[in-house]
Amino acid sequence: MSASQHRREQLKEFLRARREALAPTDVGLPAAGRRRTPGLRREEVAVLAGVGVSWYTWLEQGRDIKVSGAVLDAVARALLLDEAERTHLYVLAGLNPPDPAGQPGAPVNDQLRAVLDAWMPNPAHVLDRHYGLVAMNDASRRVFGFDEDVSNCMVAFFTHPIYRGRFTAWDEFAPDMVADFRASAARYPDDPVFEEIAGGLRAVSPEFAALWARSDVRSRSQGGQGDHPSRGR
Repeated sequence: MSASQHRREQLKEFLRARREALAPTDVGLPAAGRRRTPGLRREEVAVLAGVGVSWYTWLEQGRDIKVSGAVLDAVARALLLDEAERTHLYVLAGLNPPDPAGQPGAPVNDQLRAVLDAWMPNPAHVLDRHYGLVAMNDASRRVFGFDEDVSNCMVAFFTHPIYRGRFTAWDEFAPDMVADFRASAARYPDDPVFEEIAGGLRAVSPEFAALWARSDVRSRSQGGQGDHPSRGR
């Protein structure tokens, strides 16, 4: 058995086990009396996930089919998977799992705050997938001029005079910032916040609009992807 076949066999067993572990009432469906088999039916999972019954059946059978992150997320929600199980689903389906900490609204735990403080006196801050500022240490607040008006570093980079003025090589950083933002937007095609931010910036920043029109795509060249400490950019 090849590695891919072994992975699909594991996917088959995992999905079946998670489906059979759920009762209809767990996912908001009415109880239907005794069932011949435990858990949800495949048809019910497909409806909850918004996918075709045949497609979900093929997925659970471990067939070699194309899958996307958006569809796997829908299946994960339907099966009430936690973050570890969702990551496992991605791996078994042959996709790179997204960084769970990079999701917007992900809480900053005490361990991560301790890491930020340990970077002192160096500036360090935490960004979500939209460049939203989640947390920072005191050095980052001083060095980058963070104040109550700065909630998103992409927006501040193009519009906030104090934050923008902290970058002596602003013209060199700007193309990378926009190219990374576009790459992140492509990675999360069902997330409308990227277009909301880009649309707002195009309306107020000719520089952003010009760079966005270039359609360049690039990974972040400094700092971490998602909610990881970053020393600035």
